[in-house]
Amino acid sequence: MGERIVLGAGEQTWEGWAATQQEQLDLTNPSSFERFFGPEQADAFLCEHVWEHLTLQEGRAAARLCWRFLKSGGQLRVAVPDAHFPDADYQRTVQVGGPGPPDHPAADHQIVYDVQLFAEVFAQAGFEVTLLEYHDAEGQFHRQPWSIADGPVYRSALLDHRNADFRGGQGPLAFASIILDARKPA
Repeated sequence: MGERIVLGAGEQTWEGWAATQQEQLDLTNPSSFERFFGPEQADAFLCEHVWEHLTLQEGRAAARLCWRFLKSGGQLRVAVPDAHFPDADYQRTVQVGGPGPPDHPAADHQIVYDVQLFAEVFAQAGFEVTLLEYHDAEGQFHRQPWSIADGPVYRSALLDHRNADFRGGQGPLAFASIILDARKPA
């Protein structure tokens, strides 16, 4: 297949990436992957703010499912809300069940990951994990350079419009995600 696939793209599209929705590729339904891929595998997966809509058990199974349908040497870049981002309004918004209204996008959040647990989900599935952006338990932000070409994540220090002042050295980080690369060994 040789494709780069966005899982749960919503309205987001990125050049060079095939956007899919839950109806096409459901992280909780292996048969949807079997129908979509047949005997083929993806070169790369990109998944932004989807894993938090799964239970921890579903998230672990989804990591194993992505492993199965990813070529050796392929990468899954994945981002979720950050449990250690030190902003009360942010935490209220991303909390399990969301901020209140039943039609809010976060209303079906099942988990809010910290970096340690999120990395473990993918390591236990067999991936080599590289942390790109995250806050530690003390609320300190960590990041390392990463390439948009390898998988753009809008809700990041690098791209999110809310972080323009941060990028310009004029203010704090306004919105954060845990972003990691999970690479399937060659």
